[in-house]
Amino acid sequence: MKKLKVLTFSTLFPSSVRPSHGIFVETRLRELMKSGQVESRVVAPVPWFPSTNPRWGDYAKFAATPAREQRNGLDVLHPRYLLLPKVGMTSAPLTLALGARRAVQKLIDEGFDFDLIDAHYYYPDGVAAALLAKWFNRPLTITARGTDLNLIPQYPLPRRMIEWAAERAAGSIGVCAALMDVLRGWGHDPAKLNTLRNGVDLQRFRPLPQADMRAELGVSGEPLLLSVGHLIERKGHHVAIEALAELAKQRPGAGLVVIGEGGERAALTALAARLGVADKVRLTGALPNTELLKWYSAADVLLLCSSREGWANVLLESMACGTPVVATDIWGTPEVVAAPEAGRLVSERTGTAFAAAIQALLASGIDRAATRRYAESFSWQATTDGQIALFKSITGVAAHA
Repeated sequence: MKKLKVLTFSTLFPSSVRPSHGIFVETRLRELMKSGQVESRVVAPVPWFPSTNPRWGDYAKFAATPAREQRNGLDVLHPRYLLLPKVGMTSAPLTLALGARRAVQKLIDEGFDFDLIDAHYYYPDGVAAALLAKWFNRPLTITARGTDLNLIPQYPLPRRMIEWAAERAAGSIGVCAALMDVLRGWGHDPAKLNTLRNGVDLQRFRPLPQADMRAELGVSGEPLLLSVGHLIERKGHHVAIEALAELAKQRPGAGLVVIGEGGERAALTALAARLGVADKVRLTGALPNTELLKWYSAADVLLLCSSREGWANVLLESMACGTPVVATDIWGTPEVVAAPEAGRLVSERTGTAFAAAIQALLASGIDRAATRRYAESFSWQATTDGQIALFKSITGVAAHA
């Protein structure tokens, strides 16, 4: 069997310095590699920064990222590119492609003469990959993941670049149908548009005894709510706190755990105090992905109060642990939460609406085993099969040689 040689390209990829960054891209690639039909190298550029001094926060992590490393059997190169202040939004595709060009050539010189570039995130990564595909004369696929098609195209110049890249790509992949509907609506060839949803690692995310996990983690709540994601406005942790405050009027034992880190931390703490629920809210900070199954298993309900999502992995991770969800009815989320045992969708992004949905879910009775069974229909196999079929059709590489 001749293996497909795939160059994976994205700034969204974990490193030894940022092990959770873009883990969903790594997960999909690792699942693909399990097929035994694909060989891959990863080019995951990071912005150039001169200092590793911790006082610079995430910028220092860019500088501390190794130029090359092995992750879970994958060879990952981290070339640097210039991300310029103020003009970075429009210059990033070009600086990203220029910064990565030498790394791509290095892989070719080492003997990895790849068949195809598989890029993740349409802007700036997909546009940069389209430039690389043109320079190296290779076919290209680009995966859309959310804000790259449901927010960034509001800016005229990035949209034009996205449209150019979509035209240049041999295939576009959306993690939900709603994202491919965007490109279809712009008039792009439907034959090149593919929906390959994210799956969930059913071994990593599995139900653990709820009482045991609560004891181990030192958490309680009747019900215990969970909200996971970066502490930024669009993730809606503030809505989760407002929902808790509303819910606590009828259920005074309710509690909320917020997992994540970001610029909204102080505002969220102040909001909890202002609403009188500071003693019911616990902010854990960022946690490794491998630790999340304990928190999912401990919770009664996961809340995802986002204003924008492509395909939110936390929903499937929670359900795989037996915990249903209450989520904003946006973009790809209805494709994930598509049955009563999965949870509830909320059309109005307010604390009152979320509290009402939580109450309705609790009143209907939670069947954690049924929620787990629902999640089991979202294995990675269909996505892996879809990628292989797409890559082979584009490259002309036969299944056997």
